[in-house]
Amino acid sequence: MLRVSLLLCFLLTIKSVSSSTDNFCRDDFPLAPAFVFGASSSAYQVEGAAGEDGRTPSILDTYAQAGHFHGATGDVACDAYHKYKEDVQLMADTGLEAYRFSISWSRLIPNGKGPVNPKGLQYYNNLIDQLISHGIQPHVTLHHSDLPQALDDEYGGWVSRKIVKDFTAYADVCFKNFGDRVLHWTTMNEPNVFVLGGYDSGFSPPQRCSIPFGLNCSRGNSSTEPYLATHNILLSHASAARLYKKNYQDKQRGFIGINLFAFWFFPQTKTIEDELATQRGLDFYFGWYLNPLVFGDYPDVVKTNAGSRIPFFTRLESQSVKGSFDFIGFNYYTVSYAEDNSISLKSTNRDYIADSAMKTRLLKCNESSFEYPIAPWGLQRLLEYMKQNYGNPPIYIHENGQQTARNSSLEDRSRVKYLRGHIQSLLAAVRNGSNARGYFIWSFMDSLELLNGYESSFGLYYIDLDDPDLKRQPKLSAHWYSHFLKSKNLTSLDGFLESLSHGYHSQ
Repeated sequence: MLRVSLLLCFLLTIKSVSSSTDNFCRDDFPLAPAFVFGASSSAYQVEGAAGEDGRTPSILDTYAQAGHFHGATGDVACDAYHKYKEDVQLMADTGLEAYRFSISWSRLIPNGKGPVNPKGLQYYNNLIDQLISHGIQPHVTLHHSDLPQALDDEYGGWVSRKIVKDFTAYADVCFKNFGDRVLHWTTMNEPNVFVLGGYDSGFSPPQRCSIPFGLNCSRGNSSTEPYLATHNILLSHASAARLYKKNYQDKQRGFIGINLFAFWFFPQTKTIEDELATQRGLDFYFGWYLNPLVFGDYPDVVKTNAGSRIPFFTRLESQSVKGSFDFIGFNYYTVSYAEDNSISLKSTNRDYIADSAMKTRLLKCNESSFEYPIAPWGLQRLLEYMKQNYGNPPIYIHENGQQTARNSSLEDRSRVKYLRGHIQSLLAAVRNGSNARGYFIWSFMDSLELLNGYESSFGLYYIDLDDPDLKRQPKLSAHWYSHFLKSKNLTSLDGFLESLSHGYHSQ
């Protein structure tokens, strides 16, 4: 049952959404393809078949095999590699208009560069064809934290400029083979978080860090490598985008962008120090990537605080990165307090976190719960910030969802309230001029989660890992989302929940 504290949190935060959107339905948004509703996944988290048909390990495989996902691995995961036809049919039955998934670089090109694996090529062709045949738009991500281990071993992966050439060649294979049907390409998934976990604190692959910022790494430099990896990621994105726009876009008529993880920050107190810390948070977490993409260079405060540890863009690099996107994707889940920590700047040995000179703390309603507080107003303010500060570019909400304990009830009412609140807030933002183009729930089905393995879940569909067939079972949230997507007149939240007693959720 939903804890009282979470219910109170929901009642407080939902009031921040305009009452004019209390009753809404799918048709209140622009219709597809101008605006799409879908769900998301990523290759390592759902495909399984980790050692089949020519696929080689990625850095996620190495991390999992070392026991870091609480002993879990993606060797089988949801077995989407073999069950893709069943899954696409389930997507169609749910009413999804789009499906966001990633390609496993090491399944398609096992050595990270060189020959293409024909069985990997066939799998993604089959998946894309299956989606198209059911009227579902494929939205493809090229890198979702799963760099081929071979490239990390050879030259350190993203800390080497060599990655630009290899990533561009990989992207070229994807554009050439899938671009006649894939119209929405995302080069990177939340690199701003990927580099912090992988190259600063070292809590996620490829586990590069240095003391005292990370304690369990055998290599790396937390003071420089987050900035270096980010620089090479931006150059790799720009190179792939330039290739797409030059060789493919006119013929294929598609779009290319990049995805970032997004908190909405707000000050811990009303002091000027915390207000300034909040802006630094926006500059360090968003501006670190958005400013080069929109304006051609890093934010001034990032350059000032990082000093000589952050690479500089040459004139040609700046021109290449600036404007190298057709859309921005955001993964948004909740809000975070920002508190001034300017004292960190007095240290001569600093990492990215110290350079930001702030402390963050997630808004929590219950510290012992997996569940996020329902704070949809943060999404609305994020979209307004993009409109006011970055020219209101086309935006896709690529991930948004509620975390729950893995084996919680199929009647996931907190997830329904979370999703409804955020879609409601998104509608208010669209009506206020946001250039949002789509919304994807994370995740379509329960999968291997990159922070805690199989201990938590985000899925619309539950998968019993002890079931040899890994049957997909709809949760209440799957029924609600399907009802939202198909209904012309959406029942109020209370009315929908009331309908449960009349057998709506009798499966």
